[in-house]
Order: sequence, then C-alpha cells, then structure tokens
Amino acid sequence: MSVPPLRLITLDLDDTLWPCRPVIEGAERALHGWLRAVAPRLAEVHDITALRRHRQRLAERLPHRAHDLGEIRLRSLRLLLARHGYRVGLAEAGLRLFLDHRNRVTPYPDVIPALRMLGRHYRLISLTNGNAEVAATPLRGLFAHSLNAVDVGAAKPDPALFVRALALAGCRPEEALHLGDDPERDIAAARACGLRAAWIDRDLRPWPEGLAPPAWRATDLAEVVDRLVP
Repeated sequence: MSVPPLRLITLDLDDTLWPCRPVIEGAERALHGWLRAVAPRLAEVHDITALRRHRQRLAERLPHRAHDLGEIRLRSLRLLLARHGYRVGLAEAGLRLFLDHRNRVTPYPDVIPALRMLGRHYRLISLTNGNAEVAATPLRGLFAHSLNAVDVGAAKPDPALFVRALALAGCRPEEALHLGDDPERDIAAARACGLRAAWIDRDLRPWPEGLAPPAWRATDLAEVVDRLVP
C-alpha cells in the first residue's frame, strides 16, 4: 500500500526549536528578583528551588490542572504571598513578568530558515506542553496554528494536541509528520495517534530501551528540509 502524500508537519517547541533550560532559568531568576523587591519575606524563605518544589507539590495535588503550567505557577504565587502577608493580587504581575521572560527564546540557527522552507510545501502547526507564546517569539508568523496543552485540556503524550492539529489542518493521521525531541511525549505519542514521527536529536542521545525506535532521526531541521523538500 502506498504512503499518502505528506500535508501537515507538527512540531514541538522546547528543545526542538530552541534550548529550553536557559530560558526557564532566566525567567525564574527574573521572577525571584522581582519577589525580592516586592515580597522580601517570601523571597528570603523560598529560593528558586523551593518555589519549584512548591509548584510541583501543588501540581500533584491538582492533577486535573497540572497541564496548565501558568495556572499552577499563579496559584503557587498566590498561596505563598498570602502565607507571608502580602497582597494576593501581586501574583498576576509576577506571572506576567515570568511569561515575558519565558518568551525571550533564541531559536537554534537552523530553525527559522528551515521553517520558512517547510512552510512553502506543508502546513505547519506547533504543539507544546509548555506556556511559550509563539506570537511573542522570533517564530511568529511561521505557523498556521500554535497549540499548547491549555488549549486542549491535556499535555502530551495525551493525544489531544495531535487530534486538534489534525482537525485544524483537515488531515488524516497518515498525512502528518511530527517532529520532536522527547521519545515518549513526542515520538511514541505521535505514532500512537497514527502520525509519522521523526526524532530531532540535537545532542546525540541514546534511544530509550524498551521503546520502539523512530523511523528516522535528525540532528537539526536542516536535515528535515533535505529529506522533505524537493
């Protein structure tokens, strides 16, 4: 049986199109610096690691909201501000500050040229569990749609993001390809929905034992363009 022509490419964001860790660390440093200025008693007791642990515990208590990272961060800030005698309303300003820095991403050098080329031939939709806002990054305008876990009420590997992308593009699963860096949340999850999947392995990592290997892997998007663009 012949393989249907490819019409849709879905792409993960964090660690697929830009390095995630330095962005998050920078945003958390900015938020903690802000807390030192507006809520010093809180900041003195809770360093960045303690704030992270508080959010993790809160997410564990609220599994139905754990996919909404912004909501969890907001609730955590509200609880800690109240505990230390500060106005709960400060939490919204703190979240806005964090998200502003969260969107200060630097795409890998291959990304923007590759997306421009791929976008001439395929529908592009970004899918992320994170809370980066593509329209506020250097990648604005390069996707037909950008979806996150909040939009569909679930995070990968739940199929909801893939199902929504297919509906938006009017595609069957076999007409779509997903590109991502995470073996389980991206590759295995996409394949479970019937999509093709390519592992973007920028760091030459070993593939997890016990997980069926990807059909193909690439170290950057330039390799994807070479394979998919005539």
